[in-house]
Amino acid sequence: MLELLINPKRAEKKPWEMAVVGLLFGIIAMFAADKIFASDPVLSRYATIFVILFSVILTLPYIYYTIKYEERKDVTMDNEIKLLGEHSKAIFAFIWLFIGFVLAFSIYYIVMPESGNLLKAQVETFCQINRGSNYQECLKQYGSGVTVVTGQVTGKERFFSIFSNNMAVLIFTIFLSLLFGAGAIFILAWNASVIAAAIAIFIKSNLAQLPYGFARYMLFHGIPEITAYFVGALAGGILSLAIIKRDLKGDKIWNILQDALYLVILAIIILILAGLIEVYVTPKLF
Repeated sequence: MLELLINPKRAEKKPWEMAVVGLLFGIIAMFAADKIFASDPVLSRYATIFVILFSVILTLPYIYYTIKYEERKDVTMDNEIKLLGEHSKAIFAFIWLFIGFVLAFSIYYIVMPESGNLLKAQVETFCQINRGSNYQECLKQYGSGVTVVTGQVTGKERFFSIFSNNMAVLIFTIFLSLLFGAGAIFILAWNASVIAAAIAIFIKSNLAQLPYGFARYMLFHGIPEITAYFVGALAGGILSLAIIKRDLKGDKIWNILQDALYLVILAIIILILAGLIEVYVTPKLF
């Protein structure tokens, strides 16, 4: 029934509505994982997995039909500039959906502090990437709202470290989408939950500070990177469906392959910009 709330054509005309959908789906996923699994002494250790699982299940129909809709454009349109413009509508819808998920996870994590186990793996992941493996020290640092830099790392070294990590995620996203057109929804749900956990810790579980935390981790970090992943996912998904539907033949094969290549190149460019923003812009603003 929930999949009837959204469809690709409506989402491309009013992409901001996907934020409401993501908010609804995210809260449902968190609530279901919290009430069904988190209270069980055995299953509680896997509660964070169920958050992602429910998010993927709820969003899967929309992602699949959107990629199918975009692949149809590749077959019927020849102008590459216009085609990229059409794809941008789907990307914007994905971004709003991602924003909705981040808001849902953040709000639930803050309002329901006893549900911390739901995002424990995400918090640990964030801390390992940004502060090493000392989980408790990471919580203390972010809980106080103070960013502490460990080690002497130059901006160039940090940029290449971030860019190489993000490129690995992009390659995995493309590969996952190629194997299963809508498979990249896992990347959306996981990254949304990691950023939501970071936001909740950074603002010290103060709901009034949510806009500040949102700006810190979304506007100058989450959105640029996730945009690149969505562009890559769209490229892999279009190729996947083209192979399944046997559209890779005749003159259309070059249109589809060229479109996918342009999308991958665009995703890499966005990742470069995202890395530069994270290393050189964000520290000056926050």
